[in-house]
Amino acid sequence: MPIFYHPSYSALDLPENHRFPIQKYALIYDFITTELAEEFDFITPSKATLEKIASVHDANYVSQFVNGTLDSKAIRKIGFPWSPTLVERTLYSIGASIQGAETALATKIACQISGGYHHSYPSFGSGFCIFNDLVIAARHLIDTSQCEKVVILDLDVHQGDGSAVCAEKFDDIVTISIHCQQNFPAKKQHSDYDFSLDKNTNSQEYLNALQQCFISILIEQPDIILYNAGADIFRQDELGYFDVCLTGVKERDSAVINFCHQQDIPLFTVSGGGYQRDIMSLVSVHNQLYLSMTNG
Repeated sequence: MPIFYHPSYSALDLPENHRFPIQKYALIYDFITTELAEEFDFITPSKATLEKIASVHDANYVSQFVNGTLDSKAIRKIGFPWSPTLVERTLYSIGASIQGAETALATKIACQISGGYHHSYPSFGSGFCIFNDLVIAARHLIDTSQCEKVVILDLDVHQGDGSAVCAEKFDDIVTISIHCQQNFPAKKQHSDYDFSLDKNTNSQEYLNALQQCFISILIEQPDIILYNAGADIFRQDELGYFDVCLTGVKERDSAVINFCHQQDIPLFTVSGGGYQRDIMSLVSVHNQLYLSMTNG
């Protein structure tokens, strides 16, 4: 199974006690290469071009980020201190989503360890998200005539607000979000399909909502699904607010994979958000996606 990864994903030198668990990507990589090595074929991505990113984002914003000329307020809104390493990491991660989505069209399923930057808007970044990799990937597939319609299935606990805005002018990109209504962002945007669930939603309630989500996908009949498999729906996530158990996380991921297989829809997955200071516990939640892919 093709999986995209670059060492830059965990290479950021963040301030002590920074909220983003940057080491999780390297630890997910270690788990897969140790426990699931025979199931996955690792591919090193190329950097995304600025032209490709500008198909979705304002060209001036793209240039300012890459050149390090964004003002301090814009940098604070992103949540990462600017550095050349951050630029490199970003370009590799966007490139991985573009190439991974393209690969999934041929192989039916592919993934990347990073990605899911759904809080990034056309002209600014937010919530640790700089450029919207899944909307960029969707735009690439359509603009290069590799498909006609893409569904972005966002199952991170936080609404894909940036994805909704980035894709709102594109009728051929459909955004679907299942999220916690009482969680970030405070002001929700309008996805094509929004499933807002309350705090303390349990595993069965969540999986019931997912079944409703599948009906929406059947209505849309996409050529591919780009899946943001956020680990922050887990009950112990410190920024989550849902009551979904670890088995529930795996059942969610397995349900998405099985649905795509049954409907013969190519699937590309990204890891999305997850926020536990116990980094190994967090990684175990993310790893449910990769175990689901291998029926482990």
